[in-house]
Amino acid sequence: MKKVLVIAGPTAVGKTALSVELAKKLNGEIISGDSMQVYKQLDIGTAKATEQERAGIPHYLIDCRELSETYSVADFQKEGRQAIEAIHTKGKLPIVVGGTGLYIQALLYDFELGSKDESSEIRQTYETFAEEHGNQRLWTLLEEKDPKAAASIHFNNRKKVIRALEVFDKTGHSILAPKETPKQLYDYFLIGLETERALLYDRINTRVDAMLQEGLLKEAELLYQLQPEQSVQGIGYKEFFPYFAGDESLEAAVAQVKQNSRRYAKRQLTWFKNRMQASWWDLVQHPETLPVLEQRITEWLASSKG
Repeated sequence: MKKVLVIAGPTAVGKTALSVELAKKLNGEIISGDSMQVYKQLDIGTAKATEQERAGIPHYLIDCRELSETYSVADFQKEGRQAIEAIHTKGKLPIVVGGTGLYIQALLYDFELGSKDESSEIRQTYETFAEEHGNQRLWTLLEEKDPKAAASIHFNNRKKVIRALEVFDKTGHSILAPKETPKQLYDYFLIGLETERALLYDRINTRVDAMLQEGLLKEAELLYQLQPEQSVQGIGYKEFFPYFAGDESLEAAVAQVKQNSRRYAKRQLTWFKNRMQASWWDLVQHPETLPVLEQRITEWLASSKG
């Protein structure tokens, strides 16, 4: 299996600096694993590495979408794997860096994303049937085909009943049938960065203040004016909309950005600790442990798996 180094963890914990430092030492190139850094014109609020911070290291999946475009986990999965192949072809080490856990997991494992058990035609057929005959008759159809699923879904939950029928008709299996465990596609080493919670929150607050100095409000106002469907949802942008509308003070909006960013950081940590095996390091309080981490990476690179 091809080697992939991954650096994950919450916002404001030092992922960018570490990734560039390791890329220099390990002949690596960097793939952004962040769902918002793909958007052009959103530089400050998404904490993109500046040209100076990138230090000449090639970065992938940054500035590859217009604000009006959508970007899905399936898009990232496909383009991220293409980037891994391109970097390996050069004889270099791919380094995936980011805090969007689902994106990173979908990249490293053979997750089936969408379509396999979905059919709009089947769904529409059952929607029409339900309109004509009612929820009880629809549920009775499910009970005949998949009694196990019918027993767990209330007859008035039309959406779930139709979804269960759709899966059964498309695959021949109950929606409750256990799914196969996704297969690991790469020999990856996952570095999880963390630090003491109070210190992390303080760093997040300080970062938000710095972003405001750098021009965060201009980016937020651009999104407020354009209102694109997906990119508008990013933390650090939507919180300013009540301020632009004249419904809230700037101080209140900034406080909301900080609070939402802290909550997101907590969710990021929980996600990585519960879903993926990582080697956890606190380089904020213990920078002296970096040589030990580098030694672990060197040992991993020298090992074989597959």
